Amino acid sequence: MEEIFDTTLGPFIGLTLGLFGLCSFLAGQGVAEGWRPTWMAVAAGFGVAVFDRFLHWGLFSGHLWSLQGYLLDGLILSGYAVLGHRLTLAAKMVRQYPWLYEPAGPLGWRDRSPE
Repeated sequence: MEEIFDTTLGPFIGLTLGLFGLCSFLAGQGVAEGWRPTWMAVAAGFGVAVFDRFLHWGLFSGHLWSLQGYLLDGLILSGYAVLGHRLTLAAKMVRQYPWLYEPAGPLGWRDRSPE
């Protein structure tokens, strides 16, 4: 397990999934609030992964320059960021244009059918 995460399971869950997952989710929300595209949320997730790797190295003696660890953290954190982006964008579209769109689940919207 340590070979995959490049650290032990506890710090991976606490830092990557907990603390930096929340940071990535909030970064995705911020990207959506500015009407920015989804790829910027993905980039924000990989940006947050840099700090995640730094704290794994500084606090838990992980490998700072581990490409595998960075890519795994970046993909997971980008998933959090895209989720935050999509949730916020869907709510924003429905809230700002209620005459055009209606909710289609928590992650989407659809055209309002004429009545």
